[in-house]
Amino acid sequence: MDRLEEGLRKTFRCGKTKEVGWRKAQLRGVLKFVAENESKIFEALKQDLGKHPVEAYRDEIGVVKKSAENCLNNIEKWMNPKKGKLPLLLFPSKAEVLPEPLGTVLIFGSWNFPISLALDPLIGALSAGNTVVVKPSELAPACSSLLYSTIPLYLDAEAIKIVEGGSDVAEQLLERRWDKIFFTGSPRVGRIIMSAAAKHLTPVTLELGGKCPVILDSFSGSDFKVVVNRIAGGKWGPCAGQACIGIDYVLVQQKSALILVELLKNCIKRFYGDNVKNLQSICRIVNKQHFERVCNLLEDPGVAASIVYGGSFDRENLMIEPTILLDPPLDAQIMTEEIFGPLLPIITLDKIEESIDFINERPKPLAIYAFTKNNKLKKQIMQETSSGSVTFNDAIIQFICDALPFGGVGQSGFGRYHGKFSFDTFSHEKAVLHRSFFPELEPRYPPWNDFKLEFIRLAYSFNYIGLLLHLLGLRRLFTPNRSR
Repeated sequence: MDRLEEGLRKTFRCGKTKEVGWRKAQLRGVLKFVAENESKIFEALKQDLGKHPVEAYRDEIGVVKKSAENCLNNIEKWMNPKKGKLPLLLFPSKAEVLPEPLGTVLIFGSWNFPISLALDPLIGALSAGNTVVVKPSELAPACSSLLYSTIPLYLDAEAIKIVEGGSDVAEQLLERRWDKIFFTGSPRVGRIIMSAAAKHLTPVTLELGGKCPVILDSFSGSDFKVVVNRIAGGKWGPCAGQACIGIDYVLVQQKSALILVELLKNCIKRFYGDNVKNLQSICRIVNKQHFERVCNLLEDPGVAASIVYGGSFDRENLMIEPTILLDPPLDAQIMTEEIFGPLLPIITLDKIEESIDFINERPKPLAIYAFTKNNKLKKQIMQETSSGSVTFNDAIIQFICDALPFGGVGQSGFGRYHGKFSFDTFSHEKAVLHRSFFPELEPRYPPWNDFKLEFIRLAYSFNYIGLLLHLLGLRRLFTPNRSR
């Protein structure tokens, strides 16, 4: 670990990572890695999570390609200093904001998207000119092994290190001083990361999760079928519900609940089949521990009684059937903790506007999804709730929008990335001011008097006309520049 850290810092100090050519070469290396190893990535994701190649490309390879290409197309513009506007009082002078790399950064990947959630932050760190350690999740061992053995063939091995291991390795990494830590995972582990980072005053970005709700307004006909397709895709589509931005529960008016349940049943059968032994196009649970955790959520008698579809599981293959629950007890574990699995509670309300209070009484979610044509309700959701993002009339799609920041608020995390926001997350914006030696304004120096007090008062009020008139009353104001 000592050699690892010192080697990366030595590479950073030599300055090569600050060059735009080096940064572009690394981004091209990432693109070459996913292009030449597509079949290996598919196989690793199948081994770890049972992901279908379509889902693997959509959520992993495609995300990485999109991010790397976006950075390649914009990196020179992002690296350029931005001019800073200065008050007239400082004339003649100029200012700029210069983005510079933070240094040597540590990235913790996540097991549910083990390729994209390791490489997407890496792309941001490299575009900003840092040296990087990436620790993939040990819960996705095939993907971790692939990254460890293959990434050094495509990226600068003196500047980018892949470190494998479990919690003991993570603890060793956290004992060291980093210039930035980026973590994707649970709030529980996020607290451990923050605690370790605090010892060195290391800045952190925490991409956590939370119970992301759907607010479902009244719909009918073909619109309702489209809504149901998107809810099903947002719940079971990304990693069988094992996604931080996946739908956790649905809030709907009581009069629409039974129709919603029937449409969801039909949608599940059409998308995934209805036999837990032969489910198609859906991931398995990542391991036995998480499988038992999700199954235990259904053991509460009140929760079990609320199941209206599904509830079956295949312990041998770690498969859990997409399951719908109608009005489970609100104090049950399934409604107080993030589900992170293929169980979908539906909570009925008398009026859809009650969903605002329901959400606000709970920790701030990473995302809110609202299906409505009511502009008044949209405005109410935007103004009266707090979440990492709000998406209207769809789910999950905000993750692929590089023009939008991705990140949480409160317990769902803090910090943001994607696109330019990734570059900013791994950069320090340094303020630079260039000042002339002339003129030298004596009222800025002691000894103090009433004239100088009025000068300072006018300067801070940006009353330049008054300041000029004030200056005209004192010829001794401008003095030759003297050697000090």
